Amino acid sequence: MKKIFTITVILAAAISLKAQNIQLHYDFGRECATTTVEMFRPDGGGSTFFFIDMDYSPKVTGAYWEISRELCFWQDSKVNWLSAHIEYNGGLNTAAGAFNNCWLAGATYSGHSEDYSKTWSLTAAYKLIPRTVGLNGSRQPHNFQITGVWNLDFFNHWLSFNGFFDFWKEARPWQGTEFIFMSEPQLWVNLRNIKGWEKINLSLGTEVELSANFVGKGFHAMPTIAAKWTF
Repeated sequence: MKKIFTITVILAAAISLKAQNIQLHYDFGRECATTTVEMFRPDGGGSTFFFIDMDYSPKVTGAYWEISRELCFWQDSKVNWLSAHIEYNGGLNTAAGAFNNCWLAGATYSGHSEDYSKTWSLTAAYKLIPRTVGLNGSRQPHNFQITGVWNLDFFNHWLSFNGFFDFWKEARPWQGTEFIFMSEPQLWVNLRNIKGWEKINLSLGTEVELSANFVGKGFHAMPTIAAKWTF
């Protein structure tokens, strides 16, 4: 309970730091609700991104946190598409307790269309998971992760298609697996395009969690229905 309270305090602090958007999902696969707080903020030395997921069934049953920093002090050069990447992941839930803490470091390629209506990035990183134990019982903390992120706006910003995919190595002896894939594509209808609704930054849509060897061995697909408020 103390750990759940700590994550709740972090969530409140994130909102006070002007989070970029807040999402509410109903997950048909797990039959629970999830809130997501996201922020992406570029600056002169790169960009910062974080999100916090909290699950409710109906009380808080889990929380997950990621924060990453892209370091790019050479934004006026010809290699401004390349940045150094550092990241932390961690969380907990009432069933499994604390998740393994993860630290990542690598490089990111980023790109965008001329009007920034389409953006994308690809990151290759070393992933340190200190508590990982392999199939043979030995420690296997040294791993890797490949991450892709995209955001595409269509039809004069009426529709947004965004999401990410992660592919990483992490030994899971209880499943007999070592490689995990996860992707969460989202499709949103942006209601601020309705005449007279220009100040109502509400979007309605869906997300599909696609995974292999994540929630269990094998492939799983779990859709949601969702609402998002953008600040």
